[in-house]
Parts: sequence; C-alpha cells; structure tokens
Amino acid sequence: MPSSTKTAGIDPTALFAIRDLELRARVVVEGLWSGLHRSPLEGFSVEFTEYRQYSLGDDLRYLDWKVLARTDKEFIKKFEDETNLRCLLLVDTSRSMQFASGDISKSEYAKTLAATFSYFLLQQRDVVGLGLFDSELHEYLPARWRPGQFRRLLALLSKESDGKNTNLSKGLDQAANLNSKRCLILIISDFLSPPEEWETTLGQLVAAGHDVRAIQILDSAELDLDFGKASQWEDLETGNRLYIDPKEAQSAYKQSFAAHQEKIRNALERRGIRHLIAPTNKPLDYVLIDLLKRQPINGRVAV
Repeated sequence: MPSSTKTAGIDPTALFAIRDLELRARVVVEGLWSGLHRSPLEGFSVEFTEYRQYSLGDDLRYLDWKVLARTDKEFIKKFEDETNLRCLLLVDTSRSMQFASGDISKSEYAKTLAATFSYFLLQQRDVVGLGLFDSELHEYLPARWRPGQFRRLLALLSKESDGKNTNLSKGLDQAANLNSKRCLILIISDFLSPPEEWETTLGQLVAAGHDVRAIQILDSAELDLDFGKASQWEDLETGNRLYIDPKEAQSAYKQSFAAHQEKIRNALERRGIRHLIAPTNKPLDYVLIDLLKRQPINGRVAV
C-alpha cells in the first residue's frame, strides 16, 4: 500500500472469515470509501453524474429546465452510453485456481475480488456483466444496470465449479462473441497457461476497442515455493503426481517461475494491457486501490 494513503488494509484472514460473499464485498467497498474520505490524496475523483454543462449546438430538447430555473445554470441530460462505464468481469474457475497453501484459495479470492469490484461499479450506476470460464465459458451474465443485478452476479460467483483445465483463449473468444459493445474487460486469473496460447486472442479484444486489464491471482507459496517439508504433490489440472523437496527445488522453481512471469509481462505489454499481481495474502482494498490508481477508468477515476 502506498505510504501516502496512511491507512491499514483489511486483514484477508478476518475478511474471509465472513462466509457471506455479499457482506465481504460491502465491507471492502465501504471501508474503501471511508478511507478515501480520510485520505490526503489529491485528485481522487469518484463522482459520476448524469449531467454535463451545456455547449453551443447541443439539442435544447435535452436541456434540464428545472435545474436551469433553480440554479440559473444550463445542464444537458446525458444518455446511458455517455454516462455509464460498461464492464465485463471474466473470472477463471479452472482447477489451478482451487489451490491454497493456507485458508484462502485463489478461486475464493478471485470471486471475492469480482464481487467487490462489481459492487463498487454498480454503486455508481455503472453497467456490469460476468463470465466464468475454465476450458470454456460456462457461465455468462450480460452487462446490465438494473435492480437485482448484483444478486445475479453473486449467484453465479457462489456456484460450485467442476474445475476443468484452463483454456483462456477459448473463454475470451466466447465472451467477445457475446459482448459486442466496447467495454472494460477485467480478466481475473492465475495466468499459469503459456502466454502463446492466449496472447493473440487478447490482442483481438484490444483491436476491437475494449479496455482490457489483467489481474493475476497467485498464492504466496507460488511466489517463493515455501511449501515446508518434502512430500508428494499433484498437478490440479493434469492429475500428475510428483515427489518434491521444496528446499532442493526452490532455486530451479524460482528461475522457471520468473521466466514464466516475464513472458506474461511481455505478452501483455505488447498488447497494451495493464497487469496487476494480487497475492491471496494482499488486502482486497489495496488491490482495488491499485486497480483504480494504475490507470483512470473511462477518464473518471484517477489519482
């Protein structure tokens, strides 16, 4: 967390002790709002309006005469496509996401992050949709802003997943075919599959005008191979078993993992996609702030 914010994040252990997904999302977002009100950061704008200042040539049919009479200022009512951000959240539910070295699995962390960001956007009357994928897109909720949309999102996120192998490219391609309008596409995955399998598809989404962003969910043990004593391990996606002594394998693992991460960074940079790493021991409010700070969303949220 940037030291300038001078706020403590919500302890993930305490947060995930809350079983209700909706309550978790509310705790994070309401805590974030509270922190922002106390924050010394300048220029953080999260104001969303349904009006804009009248400009010469605007259609007077859309002038708000009541506001003019009350304030003597000329404002034009804005349409939904002009005022609302459209966002599609794509969440990886493959077997590798079920991994947890502690109490919090990558899947549970990813779903809570998706619920939190959805709640944040829907509070601003933004348009939010959701897709869940593993070997293909198996659940899809079109982007909407309407009563009950958050509950529909939560219902999909709360479903138990069979956890098949990852096919990020196919899931993205299917989601793109179902979502023709330009939008913010937020991909939440561990991105453990080879980048050459999905880079081209991501490039096609960017070329279509979507604002694509990648949040990589990783278990802290995956970052340093701190698994304790030697034992037999099973690949969650292939089922292959291997006896590993973490102390002996740590050096080679770190080199291999670093090489994989470098490939991911290069692939995303080539396509102009913003990349954020979120370990499962990182407070979710920090992740949300990092997401908002990295780049303004639709020019409306910035630090």
